[in-house]
Amino acid sequence: MSRPTVLSTPAVAVSWATLPTVLTGVFMTILDFFIVNVAIPATQRDLHATAAQVEWVIAGYGLAYGSGLILGGRLGDLAGRRRVFTIGLALFTLASVACGLAPDAGALIAARVVQGASAALLAPQVLAILRTAYQGAAQLRAINAYALTMGLAAVFGQLIGGLLIHADLFGLGWRTCFLINAPIGVAALLLARRVVPESRGPAGVRLDLGGAVLVTAALVGILLPLIEGREQGWPWWTWLFFALAGLLLVAYARRRHEQPLIDPALFRERAFSAGLFTQLAFTMGMAAYFLIFALYAQQGRGLDALGAGLFFVPLGVGYLAASLAAPRLVARYGRQVIAAGGLTRAVALAVLLVAVAGQRPIGWLVPALLVDGIGMGLALAPIMGTVLARVAPRHAGAAAGVLTTAQQVGAAVGVGIVGIIYYGSLRNGTTSAFQHGLGYLIVVTAAVAVLAQLLPRTTPAGGRDRTTTVTR
Repeated sequence: MSRPTVLSTPAVAVSWATLPTVLTGVFMTILDFFIVNVAIPATQRDLHATAAQVEWVIAGYGLAYGSGLILGGRLGDLAGRRRVFTIGLALFTLASVACGLAPDAGALIAARVVQGASAALLAPQVLAILRTAYQGAAQLRAINAYALTMGLAAVFGQLIGGLLIHADLFGLGWRTCFLINAPIGVAALLLARRVVPESRGPAGVRLDLGGAVLVTAALVGILLPLIEGREQGWPWWTWLFFALAGLLLVAYARRRHEQPLIDPALFRERAFSAGLFTQLAFTMGMAAYFLIFALYAQQGRGLDALGAGLFFVPLGVGYLAASLAAPRLVARYGRQVIAAGGLTRAVALAVLLVAVAGQRPIGWLVPALLVDGIGMGLALAPIMGTVLARVAPRHAGAAAGVLTTAQQVGAAVGVGIVGIIYYGSLRNGTTSAFQHGLGYLIVVTAAVAVLAQLLPRTTPAGGRDRTTTVTR
């Protein structure tokens, strides 16, 4: 049993700047996951990159990010969440500059891997800081703001990338998609020390290095074939990696450690376990949708990167409006708001499917995109709020790491499945491929409504745990 820590030093006061400072970090990490998509054609031409190198510009970031999140969350519990947040933010900013200045494809890939590993340090600290720095209704508002920020970064990532490339600031072209992080990251770093409170888990906790190796290796075994498998035709090694990942997870589950990397008690809490599966289903439908819609808009409708990005504006408007209304709705209707979000998305995607099948003008898609954004906003923040509200603050870092890992794994699984469906149907044309992809998305988003029924009926307001340290 870990020993509780006594609060003995004054806390940095939570101010109006605390929330935007930590949310800047999560915005940057999510944005860089999506913004690179529109920069790839120009990057490939400029650096004379091969197709495989282009794939690794995307895959290297996602693999390092997704596989390191649980370890990153645990390090925050042990070394201090603000400390690890600032280290991750500093490394992410430096890696972004290295990406923007990369002389060749190999240097860009290496910088993207460092960028992803830095994001894995930074990202889980944000949820953990929100969970420990805020209480009650303020905590729910902070988590909703986190979900809003994450969604807007994902929704508008391609639009922001298209605008930066179109503006061609100082003749830098695609490089501005990375270099824009430098001034933002430096400003956040200067503020973090002054406005972000420090917090840790219980005293005397040691890092389970053996467990960290097993879990990280298992995540690599899952994510690597999901990222690379479809492009390479699912060779034998992808299935070997899946099998090895399963064996590693079994080995971790059977392993005994006084202070495990992931506390099994987390999964005995209904809100956490049910919320984790609901989150997986949600992200399986979100990232996959962004991918095939961008492909359809450009390859099926002939739009350029900026034109395709502009079609995410109505989706973003709907997401913003629903996210702002979600806390009040959850207070009254609880888990059914998440279910309504899943069903709203399913209906919007069905309408989109009918419009595409009927070969309607592209402007007809706007209402469906607006409603789809509303569904996303109704589901994303309440899922996170329900999960984290039931987790003791001393486990906040580990829980945030697992939850954020679920987002990345869900996104990778969803993209892998929809890629098989979309590209398998492409021989019949882009429109047909998009329709088949939408069919999968309708099913997985409807599943969110079903899984939401496993969540607790009510969400507690939350509060501080006496075993959490908050220090200057």
